[in-house]
Amino acid sequence: MAERTLVAPEVRPETVTAPRRAGRRAEAGRLLEVVALVGLVVTQPLLDVLGRSPDFFLFHRASRADVLLLVALIAIAPTVPLALLGAAGLAAGRVVRAGLHTVLVGLLLAALAVQVGRHLTPLRGVPLLLAAASVGAAGAAAHRRWRALGRVLRVAAVGPVVFVGLFLFASPASAVVLPRGSGGAAGVAGPGSHPPVVMIVLDEFPLVSLLGPDGRIDATRYPHFAELAAGSTWYRNATGVSGWTPYALPAMLTGRYPAEPFAPHYSRYPDNLFTALGGLYEIKAEESITRLCPPSRCDQPASPEQGLGVLVRESGKLLRQLAAPTDSRADPEDSYREVTRAEAGLDAAEPVPADPKFRWDTLDDNQPARFTAFLAGLRPSARPTLHFLHLLMPHSPWAYLPSGAHYAAPEDLPNDGAGWVDLARARHLAQLGYTDRLIGETLRTLRATGLYDKALVLVTADHGVSFHRDWQGRGMDAIEHAADQVAWVPMFVKEPGQRAGRVDDRNWQHVDLLPTIADETHVRIPWRMDGRSAKAAPRDRPDKVFYDRPGQPTPITGGVPAPVPLPAPDPLVGTRPGNPPPGGTATVANLGAFRAVDPAHGELPALVWGTVPESVPDGTRLAVAVNGTVGAVVPVVPRDPGGRRFAALLPDDRLFAPGANRLDLYRVAADGSLRRLTLS
Repeated sequence: MAERTLVAPEVRPETVTAPRRAGRRAEAGRLLEVVALVGLVVTQPLLDVLGRSPDFFLFHRASRADVLLLVALIAIAPTVPLALLGAAGLAAGRVVRAGLHTVLVGLLLAALAVQVGRHLTPLRGVPLLLAAASVGAAGAAAHRRWRALGRVLRVAAVGPVVFVGLFLFASPASAVVLPRGSGGAAGVAGPGSHPPVVMIVLDEFPLVSLLGPDGRIDATRYPHFAELAAGSTWYRNATGVSGWTPYALPAMLTGRYPAEPFAPHYSRYPDNLFTALGGLYEIKAEESITRLCPPSRCDQPASPEQGLGVLVRESGKLLRQLAAPTDSRADPEDSYREVTRAEAGLDAAEPVPADPKFRWDTLDDNQPARFTAFLAGLRPSARPTLHFLHLLMPHSPWAYLPSGAHYAAPEDLPNDGAGWVDLARARHLAQLGYTDRLIGETLRTLRATGLYDKALVLVTADHGVSFHRDWQGRGMDAIEHAADQVAWVPMFVKEPGQRAGRVDDRNWQHVDLLPTIADETHVRIPWRMDGRSAKAAPRDRPDKVFYDRPGQPTPITGGVPAPVPLPAPDPLVGTRPGNPPPGGTATVANLGAFRAVDPAHGELPALVWGTVPESVPDGTRLAVAVNGTVGAVVPVVPRDPGGRRFAALLPDDRLFAPGANRLDLYRVAADGSLRRLTLS
């Protein structure tokens, strides 16, 4: 039998590479689909919020490189772990890899459905999650069955590039990354003296918070504001022009009503107070969420809360709010907090105020760092000087007692609704008490340095805030229902040499600020302004306008607002209940903070929050006592998203003692009798 030779079939290169190419194309397609969905779930919503909030980057003193790196991370980083997960799935085979990709598509579609559903449907919480999960499952099944959906997603992968482009070139925040020039017109010095100017702009400060029952400044609660008014002109009918600082402050410093939604940046507002006085005056400016003073006029101090790290951290918080199945206000402003001098590492060797009741010697670490720097600059100079401070006080987050002691609070504590809005106002007023002490320290420093008599001193606020129940805040709803709390703000002007106080009820609007400064400093402003100097005749009409959005004035009516009555103090506050019989249980979230209190370091557990059993009816009064003395009485309210049914502020830091402190909660019956609650 003849031998047969077996010849192996020829393997052509293309028969090997073709499946590999197909596999690479399939993997690339899957990656594009993930890129598209991540762009819709993460990149677009986050860049949209940040793009409309240039003040976020200005507050954190972000450099151009910081912003660009953050944008790159938002656009790329979320895709990386998903791509790596898909790559790892390749090791298990094509079937597993395809299944894993389908699961990822379903999860991303569900996440997208949560965001869309929150805007388009009344569903919230678990019902919204269940609905979104159903949408995700249906979308994953459709993606597995029909290739058309995958093709659409692959085309949509260009989305992140588009979103980044819109952020960089078309959003209000683009001015921070791509400033368009910085030149501004300088004022012209006229005949007359050029006095030093000291200007403090406070934030989120309604005039009504300052008023006592007689319509005057409550000198008992706010002695230093009363002292300021006693030596200055109080423009009692003064209103801001917007409830939003990025629009309100530029209007104050340019003399023009808000016209465009520009970033509060010198490249967008080249003509402003700093450029007008900068040719003649030395500028010492402490800005917070604006950057209106160009580098050619003044150096901006660095914030310790700056750099890419803080931008990533705060952006992560925003993303969690955007992705949550519950209502939330995704606002970068929630990250604005005055850094204390201790956090900033500033030298604490500052002069101690003469007021012995102000425990500055033990609470100096709580003093805002920029306020410390502002005080240090209040010194006479051979050259006329503008000392400018925009201080985020008594702006939320509310964290200070009138003494200056700091307390912790949950970030998600509600500010509106039954019980919560009253607590928010109480915390605001406590922080206003601390702000009053800062004003007192400013006046003391001005007198000690000899600047007080010589200087033009201006103290005001950019806008107020409503504590009207169901209309809390400063948007259009608050304006329509509580304009007296949102628009009307304190406005004090002490002219050089002025000693006697007076009240002027003319129709002041904050565009009048720059014309007034120009007249007082004898500087001619070389651009048209909408405002009118206080040196000129008052407006002959009472009409006022307010801008929730630039270019869209809203007429507001009314004159000097009436004071908002404070709640009558509960008769139980200040009493010592003794040892009433037990009557139930309660959970206090921060009970552990009472085990080791150190008042000398300026930290007190002055806010107490927690819950009680569902059997306790809403409206039930709870008395909160520290070391045997009742410090607050609050109602039980419906459970908030964080599970809390009560929270109480204890504003009197004399309740606390060093070391272990005893906290007691009592249920107050209708007849006034007490039942002690067991705490956990």
